[in-house]
Parts: sequence; structure tokens; C-alpha cells
Amino acid sequence: MLILFLKTFSLFGYLNKTKVEQLSNLFRKNNCNTFVKQFYKLILLIINKLIIFNGLTDLDLLHFEQLKKEVQAQYLKEYTPSHDDISKWKGIDIIYFQEDLRKKAKGNISEKSFYTYFKNSPVTKLPRIDMLNLLSIYAGYDSWYEFKKQHLFAGELLQQDEEINEEEIQELENFTYSSPELQKEDHNAEKAVRKQPENPDLQKSSSENQTLNSKATITSSSSPTVVSQEKNFFRKNAWIMVTAVLVTISGVLGFKDELFSKNYTFCFTDADRGVNVINTLEIKVIKENESPMLYKIKPGECFEYSTKDKILKMQISAPFYETLDVNRNLETAPDKEMIELKPDDYKMAVNYFSVKDANGNPELLKQKRKQLENLISDHAIIYQVYDNATYGIETLDKQKYITLVTTPTTSLKNLSVIEMKKDKGKIVSIKFKIASTNENKQ
Repeated sequence: MLILFLKTFSLFGYLNKTKVEQLSNLFRKNNCNTFVKQFYKLILLIINKLIIFNGLTDLDLLHFEQLKKEVQAQYLKEYTPSHDDISKWKGIDIIYFQEDLRKKAKGNISEKSFYTYFKNSPVTKLPRIDMLNLLSIYAGYDSWYEFKKQHLFAGELLQQDEEINEEEIQELENFTYSSPELQKEDHNAEKAVRKQPENPDLQKSSSENQTLNSKATITSSSSPTVVSQEKNFFRKNAWIMVTAVLVTISGVLGFKDELFSKNYTFCFTDADRGVNVINTLEIKVIKENESPMLYKIKPGECFEYSTKDKILKMQISAPFYETLDVNRNLETAPDKEMIELKPDDYKMAVNYFSVKDANGNPELLKQKRKQLENLISDHAIIYQVYDNATYGIETLDKQKYITLVTTPTTSLKNLSVIEMKKDKGKIVSIKFKIASTNENKQ
């Protein structure tokens, strides 16, 4: 969705298509940090272009009003027009001004542009950058930027974004001030001025010339400005689009983990028997400088984990299986993986003989007791867990436990081992639970 958003702006010329493709590759490679930085740079470039394109920089408009005053003052140093105020100049005054502009600044502005930007004060949009530079040179400055630099308002700073290179700035200016419609209008207006018959006696009777040109002036100023529907759309909706961009940035920063996370599935099997593990698994996900996160997975279920990390460390444990440490490079790991857990024979045997039903057969009971005597350490600590609040947990020694599991009773069918620990070939700790009949049915 984010890439589609940027591609939309590239279609309208706001972004270079190559930059959008580079960003798409970063997104596909799951390079989160670099993607966010590059995305933020492009968003800043879009905002810059929207602001400049729509002429909404209030300070620039104020600077232009200052420039008009200095242009007027420069002309009044050598000429005496019909009125000191440049906004009240008419036909012959404009022609003389154009001639002086060509002589001193080596450039020209059309009569239409003069009426658009000098007859209306204050203006609501800026001229093209070439016209701004031309007027600045006429007023005695190197460029429009130099003029603004020497007329900073209180607290104003000329922004020069270090993240935007010269190529992008040039692209920005070309896009903003190279509208085919405006160039066409100025070209037509200049042709109209050139076609006016030259009168060698213009300076002898300026008032007459002003009268003769008045009709042409009115006609020129009243011609409607042709603006494409595309431009009107962006002018009217610029700030809505800027707001949408900022909301998008907030969304990217707020949900970047979800956006760049990838899902991995781990299933578990008994390494000796090739069947699902018979215990509830405890999985600890270990991250650097963080406490482990514990997950419990029921027998037969798979572990699903979502992360944007490149490395995954897990510790997998179960009552009848050996603890397994897993390290995975997620850049090359498959989306789904089967992990084998090696059974612990001692633990399996203790569980088997603990729950095995001897059916009251004295020989079988004797064999069962003997096996448990050999498997369990004399100093083993054994816990029976209760669900009710009265008992909670009870400690048994080895003999009490063996007596419990060798006494013929139907409750042994509900015995389940929660945890078992082994040391030096002997079981040194057992934690078990005998579920109630109702609980077992559930």
C-alpha cells in the first residue's frame, strides 16, 4: 500500500520513478530501518514540491512584494513614468520598463505577466523562478535566493535540506516552474507585444500613447488564465494531501513492526518414533538484553512466531524430552520447519512405570516397583500438585511416590507428569498431577 502511494505521486511527476523502484526493493528485502529512512526522505521531497507548486509559502509572497518595490525604485532612478506606483503603470510605461529590463537583466517578461503580478497587489501566487531571478538581477541582486537571503524576516531561516541533493533540487525547480501552459501563455503574450507597430515619436506624447493602448491593455488583462484540471485539483487539495502524507508517516513509524514482520511456523516431532510429541512444550524465545518470552504449546500443535529480526534463539523443553537450544538465521530459514525432539529414556521409563496398570498382579507390581527403585534417586524431590486452594502442593519422598503409583487404583489413569529432572543417570525431581474425574473428561 505504501509503495502504491508513492507510485501514484511518481505518475504526477512528484517523484523519480527510479527512486520509487529502489524503495520497493528495500521493502521486498525486509530492510526495515533503511526503508523507513528513505521513505521519510521521499515524503519530505513530496511536501516540498506540494508547497512550492501551490505557491503557499506566505513568506515568499511577502518577499515578492518587497522585490516589486525595489524593482519600482530601480526604474524610478532613471525614468519618469506616468505614476510612481508600479501597479498603476499603463501601456507605454510597461513598454519602456520591458526595454530597460532587457538592457540591464538580459531578459524579458510578457505584458500578461506584468498585469498578473504587478497590477494585482498583493499577489496570491509566485511567478516562475526564471522571472523571479530576472527581476532580482534587475534590482541589483545575483538571484532570487540572494534577494531573499538579504531580506530575511524576524525568525526566518532559508531551509536547505541536507538530505535532498542538488539533482533533486534541480528536478524540483524544473517541475515547479516549467509548466507548459504558463510558458505558452507568456510566449503568446510576448508575440502580441512584438507585433505592436513601433512609433518613433513615443516619447513626444506619452499621454496619447497611453490612451491609444488602453483598449489593448484592458483586453490583455481580462483574458482568462488557462489552468489545467490537474493543477486545479492539486491546488485545492494540497493540504489534504500533505495531511495524508503525515498520517502515512505516523502509520509507518507506529506499525513498522507489523509491516515488516514475517511469520514462521515450527512443528515438533519425536525423533525416535516419528510421531507428535506427547507433552506440552515450553518455548523460551531469547533476545539480547531482554528477558526471555515464554510460550506454551499443547501436544500436536505448532509454534507460530512473527518477527522482523534476522536471528531467532529458542530453548525448547518438555517433561519427557531433552532440552533443545535452537539458533536460526531467519534470512535463509524456511517459513515452516519441523524440529525433532530427542526423548529422554529415563523420563519416559519413569512415566511408563508410574502410570502402567499392573491389574493387581503381584509379579507385575513387584517388577514395577523394582524398575522405579532403579530409575529414581534416593534423594529425589517429588511434588504432587493439587488444583484446590487447600493443599496447593505436597512433597513426597521416593518411597511414598513408589507406593502411590504401585497401589492399584483407577486414579493412576489420570496421572500426568508436569516436570521431570535427571542428574547422573537418576531422576532427581518429579512434579506430577492427578486430575479429577471431571477435569479428565473435559
